[in-house]
Amino acid sequence: MTSESSVVLDGGSAVPGMHRAKSSVARQRRGQTNHRSGAAAEEQVERSYLHTGYRLRNRRWRGGVGEIDLVMEKAGEIVFVEVKASRSHAEAAQALRGGQIKRLLRSAEAYIGQLPRGLMTPMRFDVALVDRTGRVDLIENALGA
Repeated sequence: MTSESSVVLDGGSAVPGMHRAKSSVARQRRGQTNHRSGAAAEEQVERSYLHTGYRLRNRRWRGGVGEIDLVMEKAGEIVFVEVKASRSHAEAAQALRGGQIKRLLRSAEAYIGQLPRGLMTPMRFDVALVDRTGRVDLIENALGA
């Protein structure tokens, strides 16, 4: 017996030295599919904002603690947009968790800190929910009072 590992593939044969199991390949494919569908949802939401007079400042802006899907601007107001896509709007809404909201807020604080007016900059947080048909439900000021 050697120290080399083997993994049994779908066909039932063992391949010496193969370390990636079928489930991790499937997980990787799901991740790629989710990434593509998320990017498509973000593009659709971006078009919705552009169509109503907003301009894109940043797409997938990365701060020290997280990522902001879209940063839009209209009439001097900065709009941070979190995009969630799922089979239904309800499922998409449930995907937004407390930890993610905290990271979004900290990232927005870092973003605003780079602007000349800093925290005096008018801003809001929107959530855009995209269902499997591509329908967008926009919740303006979703994290505000």
